[in-house]
Amino acid sequence: MTDVAVPHRRRRLGLLGFIAIVAVYLVIIQLGGLLVGHASGEDSATTTRGVVFTMAIPLGAALVFTGVVIAALRWWRPVFRDDRPTKRWVWVVPAAFVVAILIGIDYSALAEKDLGFVLLLLLVTQFVGWGEEGMFRGVGVTVLRDRGLTEGKVALWSSVIFGAVHLSNAVGHGASAIPQAIAVSLAGYFFYLIRRVSRGNALNSIIHGLFDFSILSGTSILVDQDAYPGSLAPILIYPVLGLALFFARRHIEVPARPT
Repeated sequence: MTDVAVPHRRRRLGLLGFIAIVAVYLVIIQLGGLLVGHASGEDSATTTRGVVFTMAIPLGAALVFTGVVIAALRWWRPVFRDDRPTKRWVWVVPAAFVVAILIGIDYSALAEKDLGFVLLLLLVTQFVGWGEEGMFRGVGVTVLRDRGLTEGKVALWSSVIFGAVHLSNAVGHGASAIPQAIAVSLAGYFFYLIRRVSRGNALNSIIHGLFDFSILSGTSILVDQDAYPGSLAPILIYPVLGLALFFARRHIEVPARPT
């Protein structure tokens, strides 16, 4: 009798284990970013060298760590595929983000930088998108679903955790990290819906990265950068989309088919 190959089952991960993994993820970004920045003498992202040392290295390391976690858990499918569909109108969420991104990009500021800087910033913000979505909408959502939570609670707690970890930005930004964490929690819910309506973790990762790119392009790539009016678009999407989803919250889920 020949042996029959048995597919490897994915490993289990509890909530405490997930919290521990997130803690390591944050240490890589925050502490690693401080150490690399100090060693390089860079403390801003207004130059190509600054982007490399303050963003690319720590964020790239965090993205690699996320990939290692997913591989070790054998969670490629649950992280990158979503089998919980929503109603079609939820496509409004990614569409609204695309509009906000296109309006929010400070094209004139980018034109003052060389092409290499712009491409590097675009790449680095994708590191953010794929790393955070892989960790929080991928691994985090899977952990919560494995605990038997309803999708409403999965959406709530994955978003709350996502916002809470951004309180770590107080290391470099002080008390301003608190309103940022609240806004990020809301953004987490939007990205969760993009994951579900697109049936995977790719579109939300790409949009997340582009959204951060648009914000950075209007705020921090030039020394003494002037305020860019278009940067209001990424800010306004939070209350506008949040209010719309609040009233439509009972019309997101696809009704279960009778068995």
